[in-house]
Amino acid sequence: MSYGMKTLHNGSSFDRGEIPMSKGDAFFQGVLDAITAGWRVCSYFGIPNGVGATLYCVMSDRAGSGTLGIVATTVGRAFPSLATLCPQLHLFEREIAEQCLVRPEGHPWFKPVRFQKPLCEGVGFWHESDGGGLLPGVMDFYRVEGDEVHEVAVGPVHAGIIEPGHFRFQCHGEEVFHLEIAHGFQHRGIERALVGGPTHRTMHMMETIAGDTTVGHGQAYCMNMESLGGIFASPRAETIRGIALELERLANHTGDLGAISGDVGYLPTASFCGRIRGDFLNMTALICGSRFGRGLLRPGGIGYDCDAAIADELYKRLQSAREDLAGSVQLLWNTPSVMARLEDTGIVTEAAAREIGLVGPAARASGLNRDVRRDHPFGIFRMSQIPVVTATTCDVAARTMLRWLEAERSLDFIAEQVRHLPRGGYRNQPNGVAVDRCVVALTEGWRGEICHVALTDDRGCFERYKIVDPSFHNWSGLGLALRGQQISDFPLCNKSFNLSYCGFDL
Repeated sequence: MSYGMKTLHNGSSFDRGEIPMSKGDAFFQGVLDAITAGWRVCSYFGIPNGVGATLYCVMSDRAGSGTLGIVATTVGRAFPSLATLCPQLHLFEREIAEQCLVRPEGHPWFKPVRFQKPLCEGVGFWHESDGGGLLPGVMDFYRVEGDEVHEVAVGPVHAGIIEPGHFRFQCHGEEVFHLEIAHGFQHRGIERALVGGPTHRTMHMMETIAGDTTVGHGQAYCMNMESLGGIFASPRAETIRGIALELERLANHTGDLGAISGDVGYLPTASFCGRIRGDFLNMTALICGSRFGRGLLRPGGIGYDCDAAIADELYKRLQSAREDLAGSVQLLWNTPSVMARLEDTGIVTEAAAREIGLVGPAARASGLNRDVRRDHPFGIFRMSQIPVVTATTCDVAARTMLRWLEAERSLDFIAEQVRHLPRGGYRNQPNGVAVDRCVVALTEGWRGEICHVALTDDRGCFERYKIVDPSFHNWSGLGLALRGQQISDFPLCNKSFNLSYCGFDL
Protein backbone atom coordinates (compact mmCIF):
# COMPACT_ATOMS: atom_id res chain seq x y z
CA MET A 1 0.00 0.00 0.00
CA SER A 2 1.16 3.55 -0.70
CA TYR A 3 -0.87 5.18 2.17
CA GLY A 4 -1.70 8.16 0.01
CA MET A 5 1.95 8.79 -0.90
CA LYS A 6 3.57 9.19 -4.27
CA THR A 7 5.99 6.29 -4.59
CA LEU A 8 9.38 6.74 -6.19
CA HIS A 9 12.85 5.27 -6.38
CA ASN A 10 16.08 6.62 -4.98
CA GLY A 11 17.47 9.55 -6.97
CA SER A 12 14.44 10.02 -9.24
CA SER A 13 12.92 13.45 -9.84
CA PHE A 14 9.32 14.31 -10.66
CA ASP A 15 6.98 17.26 -11.04
CA ARG A 16 6.06 18.86 -7.70
CA GLY A 17 2.42 18.75 -8.74
CA GLU A 18 2.60 14.94 -8.46
CA ILE A 19 3.11 15.11 -4.70
CA PRO A 20 -0.23 14.21 -3.07
CA MET A 21 -1.51 17.12 -0.98
CA SER A 22 -3.54 15.43 1.76
CA LYS A 23 -6.07 17.48 3.65
CA GLY A 24 -6.84 17.60 7.34
CA ASP A 25 -6.18 14.51 9.39
CA ALA A 26 -5.71 12.30 6.31
CA PHE A 27 -2.03 13.27 6.11
CA PHE A 28 -1.27 12.47 9.75
CA GLN A 29 -3.34 9.29 9.78
CA GLY A 30 -1.61 8.12 6.59
CA VAL A 31 1.84 8.72 8.10
CA LEU A 32 0.81 6.90 11.27
CA ASP A 33 -0.61 3.95 9.32
CA ALA A 34 2.51 3.70 7.18
CA ILE A 35 4.82 3.65 10.21
CA THR A 36 2.63 1.02 11.86
CA ALA A 37 2.95 -1.08 8.70
CA GLY A 38 6.76 -0.89 8.76
CA TRP A 39 7.60 2.23 6.79
CA ARG A 40 10.24 4.52 8.32
CA VAL A 41 10.57 8.32 8.19
CA CYS A 42 13.64 9.50 6.28
CA SER A 43 12.79 13.21 6.35
CA TYR A 44 9.95 15.34 7.71
CA PHE A 45 10.18 19.08 7.16
CA GLY A 46 8.25 22.22 6.32
CA ILE A 47 8.31 25.33 4.16
CA PRO A 48 6.88 28.46 5.84
CA ASN A 49 4.13 30.19 3.85
CA GLY A 50 3.28 33.21 5.99
CA VAL A 51 0.12 31.80 7.58
CA GLY A 52 1.54 28.42 8.48
CA ALA A 53 3.60 25.89 6.56
CA THR A 54 3.53 23.16 3.94
CA LEU A 55 4.75 19.91 5.50
CA TYR A 56 6.50 17.16 3.53
CA CYS A 57 7.13 13.62 4.77
CA VAL A 58 9.54 11.27 2.98
CA MET A 59 9.36 7.62 3.99
CA SER A 60 11.15 4.38 3.21
CA ASP A 61 9.41 1.06 2.74
CA ARG A 62 10.65 -2.09 4.40
CA ALA A 63 13.83 -3.72 3.14
CA GLY A 64 13.49 -5.41 -0.22
CA SER A 65 10.97 -3.21 -2.04
CA GLY A 66 13.34 -0.33 -2.92
CA THR A 67 10.40 2.05 -2.63
CA LEU A 68 10.29 5.55 -1.20
CA GLY A 69 7.18 7.63 -0.64
CA ILE A 70 6.41 11.32 -0.26
CA VAL A 71 3.25 13.13 0.81
CA ALA A 72 2.47 16.71 1.79
CA THR A 73 -0.11 18.84 3.56
CA THR A 74 -0.68 22.46 4.53
CA VAL A 75 -1.19 23.51 8.14
CA GLY A 76 -1.88 26.73 10.00
CA ARG A 77 -0.10 27.79 13.16
CA ALA A 78 -0.50 24.34 14.71
CA PHE A 79 -0.56 20.70 13.68
CA PRO A 80 -1.19 17.45 15.60
CA SER A 81 1.91 15.81 17.03
CA LEU A 82 2.45 12.10 16.36
CA ALA A 83 5.56 11.86 18.56
CA THR A 84 3.84 10.01 21.41
CA LEU A 85 2.71 7.25 19.06
CA CYS A 86 5.80 7.43 16.79
CA PRO A 87 8.90 8.49 18.78
CA GLN A 88 11.02 8.62 15.61
CA LEU A 89 9.13 11.84 14.75
CA HIS A 90 9.82 13.76 17.95
CA LEU A 91 12.93 15.64 16.73
CA PHE A 92 11.45 16.25 13.28
CA GLU A 93 8.35 17.87 14.79
CA ARG A 94 10.38 20.11 17.08
CA GLU A 95 12.58 21.12 14.14
CA ILE A 96 9.52 22.02 12.06
CA ALA A 97 8.31 24.18 14.95
CA GLU A 98 11.50 26.19 15.24
CA GLN A 99 12.05 26.52 11.49
CA CYS A 100 8.47 27.28 10.43
CA LEU A 101 6.89 28.72 13.60
CA VAL A 102 4.08 26.17 13.68
CA ARG A 103 3.37 24.28 16.88
CA PRO A 104 3.03 20.46 17.19
CA GLU A 105 0.06 20.23 19.52
CA GLY A 106 0.41 17.50 22.12
CA HIS A 107 4.16 17.03 21.70
CA PRO A 108 5.41 15.23 24.83
CA TRP A 109 8.56 17.33 25.28
CA PHE A 110 8.17 20.50 23.26
CA LYS A 111 11.25 22.70 23.09
CA PRO A 112 13.87 23.80 20.54
CA VAL A 113 16.03 21.23 18.82
CA ARG A 114 18.85 23.73 18.34
CA PHE A 115 19.92 27.09 19.75
CA GLN A 116 19.32 29.03 16.53
CA LYS A 117 17.00 31.45 14.82
CA PRO A 118 14.08 30.04 12.80
CA LEU A 119 14.25 29.85 9.02
CA CYS A 120 11.37 32.28 8.64
CA GLU A 121 11.19 35.80 10.00
CA GLY A 122 11.13 36.30 13.75
CA VAL A 123 13.39 35.00 16.47
CA GLY A 124 10.90 33.39 18.79
CA PHE A 125 9.79 29.87 19.51
CA TRP A 126 6.25 28.59 19.95
CA HIS A 127 5.71 27.68 23.58
CA GLU A 128 2.64 25.94 24.97
CA SER A 129 2.65 27.89 28.23
CA ASP A 130 2.20 31.07 26.21
CA GLY A 131 -0.96 29.84 24.53
CA GLY A 132 0.73 29.68 21.14
CA GLY A 133 2.48 33.04 21.38
CA LEU A 134 6.07 33.69 20.48
CA LEU A 135 8.72 33.60 23.18
CA PRO A 136 12.50 33.73 22.90
CA GLY A 137 14.01 30.28 22.37
CA VAL A 138 14.23 28.47 25.70
CA MET A 139 15.79 25.15 26.66
CA ASP A 140 14.13 23.38 29.59
CA PHE A 141 15.81 20.21 30.79
CA TYR A 142 14.18 17.11 32.18
CA ARG A 143 14.76 16.72 35.91
CA VAL A 144 14.55 13.64 38.10
CA GLU A 145 13.45 14.48 41.64
CA GLY A 146 14.42 12.49 44.70
CA ASP A 147 16.85 12.15 47.58
CA GLU A 148 20.47 11.86 46.48
CA VAL A 149 19.58 12.45 42.82
CA HIS A 150 22.04 14.90 41.36
CA GLU A 151 22.68 16.54 38.01
CA VAL A 152 25.90 16.57 36.01
CA ALA A 153 26.20 19.05 33.14
CA VAL A 154 28.93 18.60 30.52
CA GLY A 155 29.70 21.09 27.73
CA PRO A 156 28.98 22.71 25.38
CA VAL A 157 32.65 23.68 25.66
CA HIS A 158 34.83 20.56 25.72
CA ALA A 159 38.51 19.82 26.03
CA GLY A 160 40.60 19.52 22.87
CA ILE A 161 39.06 20.21 19.46
CA ILE A 162 35.69 18.51 19.93
CA GLU A 163 32.72 20.50 18.63
CA PRO A 164 30.13 22.06 20.97
CA GLY A 165 27.39 19.93 22.43
CA HIS A 166 25.69 19.85 25.83
CA PHE A 167 25.06 16.66 27.83
CA ARG A 168 23.01 16.74 31.03
CA PHE A 169 22.94 13.63 33.23
CA GLN A 170 20.38 12.89 35.95
CA CYS A 171 22.20 10.52 38.31
CA HIS A 172 21.75 8.60 41.53
CA GLY A 173 25.26 8.06 42.73
CA GLU A 174 27.12 6.81 39.68
CA GLU A 175 24.01 5.41 37.94
CA VAL A 176 22.54 7.45 35.10
CA PHE A 177 18.75 7.71 35.21
CA HIS A 178 18.48 9.97 32.18
CA LEU A 179 20.76 11.73 29.67
CA GLU A 180 19.54 14.73 27.72
CA ILE A 181 21.52 16.02 24.74
CA ALA A 182 21.33 19.57 23.34
CA HIS A 183 22.89 20.89 20.14
CA GLY A 184 22.76 23.90 17.88
CA PHE A 185 25.54 26.02 19.32
CA GLN A 186 27.29 26.52 15.97
CA HIS A 187 24.53 28.44 14.09
CA ARG A 188 25.82 27.10 10.78
CA GLY A 189 22.85 28.05 8.57
CA ILE A 190 23.68 25.54 5.80
CA GLU A 191 20.07 24.87 4.79
CA ARG A 192 19.22 28.56 4.84
CA ALA A 193 22.23 29.32 2.61
CA LEU A 194 21.14 26.69 0.07
CA VAL A 195 17.81 28.43 -0.63
CA GLY A 196 18.02 30.18 -4.00
CA GLY A 197 20.84 27.94 -5.24
CA PRO A 198 22.51 26.10 -6.73
CA THR A 199 25.52 28.41 -7.05
CA HIS A 200 29.22 27.82 -7.59
CA ARG A 201 29.55 27.50 -3.78
CA THR A 202 26.84 24.87 -3.29
CA MET A 203 29.01 21.82 -3.89
CA HIS A 204 31.63 23.13 -1.48
CA MET A 205 28.97 23.57 1.20
CA MET A 206 27.82 19.99 0.63
CA GLU A 207 31.36 18.79 1.26
CA THR A 208 31.39 20.52 4.66
CA ILE A 209 28.00 19.38 6.00
CA ALA A 210 29.98 16.83 8.00
CA GLY A 211 33.68 16.98 7.17
CA ASP A 212 34.25 13.28 7.82
CA THR A 213 31.35 12.43 5.47
CA THR A 214 32.38 14.51 2.46
CA VAL A 215 31.79 11.67 0.00
CA GLY A 216 28.52 10.49 1.55
CA HIS A 217 26.87 13.91 1.37
CA GLY A 218 28.56 14.77 -1.92
CA GLN A 219 27.12 11.62 -3.49
CA ALA A 220 23.57 12.54 -2.42
CA TYR A 221 23.90 16.07 -3.82
CA CYS A 222 25.35 14.82 -7.12
CA MET A 223 22.48 12.36 -7.47
CA ASN A 224 19.97 15.18 -7.01
CA MET A 225 21.69 17.52 -9.46
CA GLU A 226 22.08 14.81 -12.08
CA SER A 227 18.42 13.91 -11.83
CA LEU A 228 17.34 17.56 -12.01
CA GLY A 229 19.69 18.15 -14.95
CA GLY A 230 18.78 15.03 -16.88
CA ILE A 231 22.33 13.65 -17.01
CA PHE A 232 24.04 10.49 -15.80
CA ALA A 233 27.42 9.76 -14.32
CA SER A 234 29.41 7.23 -16.36
CA PRO A 235 30.03 3.69 -15.04
CA ARG A 236 33.67 4.64 -14.47
CA ALA A 237 32.70 7.69 -12.42
CA GLU A 238 30.14 5.73 -10.38
CA THR A 239 32.73 3.05 -9.62
CA ILE A 240 35.30 5.58 -8.40
CA ARG A 241 32.60 7.28 -6.32
CA GLY A 242 31.84 3.90 -4.73
CA ILE A 243 35.51 3.30 -4.00
CA ALA A 244 35.76 6.72 -2.35
CA LEU A 245 32.62 6.09 -0.28
CA GLU A 246 34.02 2.82 1.06
CA LEU A 247 37.44 4.37 1.74
CA GLU A 248 35.61 6.98 3.80
CA ARG A 249 33.85 4.19 5.67
CA LEU A 250 37.13 2.35 6.25
CA ALA A 251 38.95 5.43 7.56
CA ASN A 252 36.21 6.27 10.03
CA HIS A 253 35.49 2.72 11.18
CA THR A 254 39.22 2.21 11.74
CA GLY A 255 39.47 5.45 13.68
CA ASP A 256 36.50 4.42 15.82
CA LEU A 257 37.99 1.00 16.56
CA GLY A 258 41.10 2.74 17.79
CA ALA A 259 39.18 5.33 19.80
CA ILE A 260 37.02 2.67 21.48
CA SER A 261 40.21 0.85 22.40
CA GLY A 262 41.62 4.04 23.86
CA ASP A 263 38.48 4.62 25.93
CA VAL A 264 38.96 1.27 27.68
CA GLY A 265 42.67 1.95 28.18
CA TYR A 266 43.91 -0.59 25.62
CA LEU A 267 46.67 1.33 23.88
CA PRO A 268 48.09 -1.19 21.34
CA THR A 269 44.98 -1.21 19.12
CA ALA A 270 44.41 2.48 19.78
CA SER A 271 47.90 3.31 18.50
CA PHE A 272 47.81 0.97 15.51
CA CYS A 273 44.36 2.07 14.32
CA GLY A 274 45.31 5.73 14.58
CA ARG A 275 48.07 5.12 12.07
CA ILE A 276 46.05 2.79 9.82
CA ARG A 277 43.23 5.34 9.64
CA GLY A 278 45.78 7.69 8.11
CA ASP A 279 46.63 5.04 5.53
CA PHE A 280 43.02 4.93 4.33
CA LEU A 281 42.79 8.72 4.27
CA ASN A 282 45.97 8.81 2.19
CA MET A 283 44.41 6.38 -0.29
CA THR A 284 41.64 8.91 -0.90
CA ALA A 285 44.28 11.61 -1.27
CA LEU A 286 46.03 9.40 -3.83
CA ILE A 287 42.93 9.70 -6.05
CA CYS A 288 42.07 13.37 -5.66
CA GLY A 289 44.72 15.10 -3.53
CA SER A 290 42.42 15.53 -0.50
CA ARG A 291 42.46 13.11 2.42
CA PHE A 292 38.74 13.77 2.95
CA GLY A 293 37.76 13.49 -0.71
CA ARG A 294 37.06 17.15 -1.38
CA GLY A 295 36.98 17.95 -5.07
CA LEU A 296 36.48 14.33 -6.10
CA LEU A 297 32.71 14.18 -6.58
CA ARG A 298 31.08 16.63 -8.95
CA PRO A 299 27.61 16.64 -10.58
CA GLY A 300 27.96 14.63 -13.78
CA GLY A 301 30.81 12.46 -12.52
CA ILE A 302 34.09 13.08 -10.74
CA GLY A 303 36.71 15.80 -10.73
CA TYR A 304 39.72 13.46 -10.89
CA ASP A 305 40.24 10.22 -12.77
CA CYS A 306 41.87 7.10 -11.35
CA ASP A 307 44.34 5.90 -13.98
CA ALA A 308 46.02 2.49 -14.10
CA ALA A 309 49.06 3.57 -12.08
CA ILE A 310 46.88 5.00 -9.30
CA ALA A 311 44.67 1.90 -9.31
CA ASP A 312 47.71 -0.41 -8.98
CA GLU A 313 49.16 1.65 -6.14
CA LEU A 314 45.78 1.77 -4.42
CA TYR A 315 45.47 -2.02 -4.60
CA LYS A 316 48.93 -2.52 -3.07
CA ARG A 317 48.25 -0.10 -0.23
CA LEU A 318 44.89 -1.73 0.39
CA GLN A 319 46.40 -5.18 0.87
CA SER A 320 48.98 -3.83 3.28
CA ALA A 321 46.38 -1.93 5.30
CA ARG A 322 44.10 -4.98 5.41
CA GLU A 323 46.83 -7.08 6.99
CA ASP A 324 47.72 -4.39 9.52
CA LEU A 325 44.10 -3.72 10.47
CA ALA A 326 43.28 -7.42 10.92
CA GLY A 327 46.21 -7.89 13.26
CA SER A 328 45.40 -4.77 15.24
CA VAL A 329 41.73 -5.59 15.72
CA GLN A 330 42.43 -9.22 16.57
CA LEU A 331 44.20 -7.98 19.68
CA LEU A 332 40.86 -6.66 20.91
CA TRP A 333 38.99 -9.92 20.56
CA ASN A 334 41.83 -11.84 22.24
CA THR A 335 41.99 -9.60 25.33
CA PRO A 336 39.43 -10.68 27.96
CA SER A 337 39.68 -7.45 29.96
CA VAL A 338 38.75 -5.44 26.86
CA MET A 339 35.80 -7.64 25.95
CA ALA A 340 34.52 -7.58 29.53
CA ARG A 341 34.43 -3.79 29.33
CA LEU A 342 32.58 -3.77 25.98
CA GLU A 343 30.01 -6.49 26.60
CA ASP A 344 26.66 -5.56 28.17
CA THR A 345 27.56 -1.87 28.15
CA GLY A 346 25.30 0.72 26.50
CA ILE A 347 22.52 -1.60 25.34
CA VAL A 348 19.89 -0.26 22.91
CA THR A 349 17.40 -3.07 22.30
CA GLU A 350 16.10 -3.88 18.84
CA ALA A 351 12.61 -2.71 19.80
CA ALA A 352 13.93 0.63 21.07
CA ALA A 353 16.15 1.07 18.00
CA ARG A 354 13.19 0.48 15.71
CA GLU A 355 10.94 2.81 17.69
CA ILE A 356 13.30 5.79 17.58
CA GLY A 357 14.39 5.11 13.97
CA LEU A 358 18.10 4.32 14.33
CA VAL A 359 20.09 4.01 11.09
CA GLY A 360 23.50 2.77 10.01
CA PRO A 361 25.89 0.68 12.13
CA ALA A 362 24.07 1.72 15.32
CA ALA A 363 20.85 0.19 13.93
CA ARG A 364 22.53 -2.90 12.54
CA ALA A 365 24.30 -3.53 15.87
CA SER A 366 20.84 -3.63 17.45
CA GLY A 367 19.62 -6.24 14.98
CA LEU A 368 17.90 -3.96 12.43
CA ASN A 369 18.70 -5.18 8.93
CA ARG A 370 18.73 -1.88 7.01
CA ASP A 371 21.30 -0.45 4.60
CA VAL A 372 20.63 2.02 1.78
CA ARG A 373 23.24 0.37 -0.46
CA ARG A 374 21.03 -2.72 -0.63
CA ASP A 375 17.53 -1.41 0.14
CA HIS A 376 17.65 1.65 -2.17
CA PRO A 377 20.72 0.99 -4.35
CA PHE A 378 22.47 3.92 -6.01
CA GLY A 379 25.47 4.32 -8.27
CA ILE A 380 27.80 1.31 -8.40
CA PHE A 381 25.66 -0.47 -5.79
CA ARG A 382 23.01 -1.05 -8.42
CA MET A 383 25.47 -3.47 -10.01
CA SER A 384 27.72 -4.64 -7.18
CA GLN A 385 26.33 -5.38 -3.73
CA ILE A 386 28.08 -5.35 -0.36
CA PRO A 387 26.63 -7.93 2.07
CA VAL A 388 24.81 -6.40 5.04
CA VAL A 389 25.86 -7.62 8.49
CA THR A 390 23.95 -7.28 11.75
CA ALA A 391 24.53 -8.08 15.40
CA THR A 392 22.14 -9.08 18.16
CA THR A 393 23.75 -8.18 21.50
CA CYS A 394 22.88 -4.47 20.99
CA ASP A 395 25.79 -3.24 23.13
CA VAL A 396 29.14 -1.50 22.68
CA ALA A 397 30.71 -4.86 21.81
CA ALA A 398 28.20 -5.24 18.95
CA ARG A 399 28.85 -1.73 17.67
CA THR A 400 32.59 -2.42 17.79
CA MET A 401 32.43 -5.82 16.10
CA LEU A 402 30.09 -4.48 13.42
CA ARG A 403 32.68 -1.87 12.41
CA TRP A 404 35.26 -4.57 11.83
CA LEU A 405 32.85 -6.79 9.87
CA GLU A 406 31.84 -3.85 7.67
CA ALA A 407 35.50 -2.92 7.18
CA GLU A 408 36.22 -6.43 5.91
CA ARG A 409 33.46 -6.18 3.33
CA SER A 410 34.50 -2.71 2.24
CA LEU A 411 38.05 -3.98 1.73
CA ASP A 412 36.76 -6.80 -0.47
CA PHE A 413 34.59 -4.40 -2.47
CA ILE A 414 37.38 -1.89 -3.15
CA ALA A 415 39.87 -4.58 -4.09
CA GLU A 416 37.43 -5.95 -6.65
CA GLN A 417 36.55 -2.56 -8.11
CA VAL A 418 40.09 -1.20 -8.54
CA ARG A 419 41.06 -4.31 -10.52
CA HIS A 420 38.09 -3.94 -12.88
CA LEU A 421 37.57 -0.24 -13.41
CA PRO A 422 35.24 0.41 -16.37
CA ARG A 423 36.70 2.30 -19.30
CA GLY A 424 35.36 5.53 -20.67
CA GLY A 425 34.94 9.12 -19.62
CA TYR A 426 34.54 10.30 -16.07
CA ARG A 427 32.68 13.63 -16.31
CA ASN A 428 29.54 14.87 -18.07
CA GLN A 429 28.59 18.53 -17.92
CA PRO A 430 25.30 19.43 -16.17
CA ASN A 431 22.50 20.84 -18.32
CA GLY A 432 20.97 23.20 -15.76
CA VAL A 433 18.23 22.57 -13.22
CA ALA A 434 14.64 21.62 -14.07
CA VAL A 435 11.88 23.91 -12.75
CA ASP A 436 9.12 22.97 -10.28
CA ARG A 437 10.63 19.58 -9.56
CA CYS A 438 11.25 17.43 -6.50
CA VAL A 439 14.03 14.86 -6.08
CA VAL A 440 14.98 12.60 -3.18
CA ALA A 441 18.42 11.01 -2.81
CA LEU A 442 19.52 8.51 -0.16
CA THR A 443 23.07 7.29 0.39
CA GLU A 444 24.62 5.09 3.05
CA GLY A 445 27.28 7.17 4.73
CA TRP A 446 29.58 5.54 7.23
CA ARG A 447 27.28 6.63 10.08
CA GLY A 448 24.16 5.53 8.20
CA GLU A 449 21.40 6.86 5.98
CA ILE A 450 21.86 10.31 4.46
CA CYS A 451 18.76 11.94 2.95
CA HIS A 452 18.75 14.99 0.65
CA VAL A 453 15.47 16.41 -0.67
CA ALA A 454 15.49 19.23 -3.24
CA LEU A 455 12.43 21.29 -4.23
CA THR A 456 12.93 23.73 -7.12
CA ASP A 457 10.79 26.73 -7.97
CA ASP A 458 9.65 28.14 -11.31
CA ARG A 459 13.14 29.58 -11.92
CA GLY A 460 14.98 26.30 -11.33
CA CYS A 461 16.28 27.49 -7.95
CA PHE A 462 16.09 25.65 -4.64
CA GLU A 463 12.97 26.72 -2.75
CA ARG A 464 13.99 24.21 -0.09
CA TYR A 465 16.93 21.85 0.22
CA LYS A 466 16.45 19.57 3.20
CA ILE A 467 19.35 17.52 4.59
CA VAL A 468 19.09 14.76 7.18
CA ASP A 469 22.43 13.49 8.46
CA PRO A 470 22.33 10.06 10.15
CA SER A 471 23.27 11.73 13.44
CA PHE A 472 19.83 13.39 13.49
CA HIS A 473 18.28 9.92 13.83
CA ASN A 474 20.89 8.49 16.18
CA TRP A 475 21.61 11.01 18.96
CA SER A 476 18.49 9.77 20.78
CA GLY A 477 20.02 6.29 20.72
CA LEU A 478 23.00 7.50 22.72
CA GLY A 479 20.63 8.90 25.35
CA LEU A 480 18.92 5.51 25.65
CA ALA A 481 22.25 3.67 25.80
CA LEU A 482 23.22 5.54 28.99
CA ARG A 483 20.10 4.67 30.97
CA GLY A 484 21.03 2.44 33.89
CA GLN A 485 24.74 2.73 33.11
CA GLN A 486 27.53 4.21 35.18
CA ILE A 487 28.32 7.80 34.28
CA SER A 488 31.90 6.65 33.63
CA ASP A 489 30.50 4.60 30.72
CA PHE A 490 29.58 7.75 28.82
CA PRO A 491 32.87 8.25 26.90
CA LEU A 492 32.78 4.63 25.74
CA CYS A 493 29.10 4.69 24.75
CA ASN A 494 29.56 8.05 23.06
CA LYS A 495 32.47 6.79 20.98
CA SER A 496 30.58 3.60 20.06
CA PHE A 497 28.05 5.85 18.28
CA ASN A 498 30.54 8.60 17.26
CA LEU A 499 27.88 10.98 16.01
CA SER A 500 28.36 14.31 14.27
CA TYR A 501 27.76 17.67 15.91
CA CYS A 502 28.15 19.73 12.72
CA GLY A 503 26.02 17.28 10.70
CA PHE A 504 23.25 17.91 13.22
CA ASP A 505 23.73 21.69 13.47
CA LEU A 506 22.65 22.64 9.96
